[in-house]
Amino acid sequence: MKHLLIVYHSMTGGTRRMAEAAAQAARGQEGVAVHLKTAQDARPEDLLAADGYVFACPENLAAIAGLMKDFFDRCYYPVLDRIQGRPYAVMVCAGSDGSNAARQMERIATGWRLKAVAPALTVCTHAQTPEQILAPKTLGAKDLTRCSELGEGLAAGLSAGIF
Repeated sequence: MKHLLIVYHSMTGGTRRMAEAAAQAARGQEGVAVHLKTAQDARPEDLLAADGYVFACPENLAAIAGLMKDFFDRCYYPVLDRIQGRPYAVMVCAGSDGSNAARQMERIATGWRLKAVAPALTVCTHAQTPEQILAPKTLGAKDLTRCSELGEGLAAGLSAGIF
């Protein structure tokens, strides 16, 4: 049995929906156990027990969300040189861009020597005012399908032994 760990942080629900879509699709693959954890709950032992990863968070102030950064800070050194070569993908929920948050998570994954298996997936909500930014997020079917496909593809690769 392979294990896929999806770690996410979400304040307004957008990233949670992205992570849930990826997890639900991944659970359809035989031979893969999917573990969906919030950044606050994820621990180094979760990373060590997994064969692949999806990291998902909102972009806040052109950076990864603070609680996601906290997850990486807490887990980075305890797993360094112990998870290299494992596959991963990144998802970002952003108001306008998301590229910097994706780049930050990719740099951390590079430090862990993980292997990217898909380009960063960004869902843009176009939230620009304080009210829009803080409002609960609803994502469209097309964006959720993209998240599902990413989760399903990563799980399929794990199941088939490609990754």
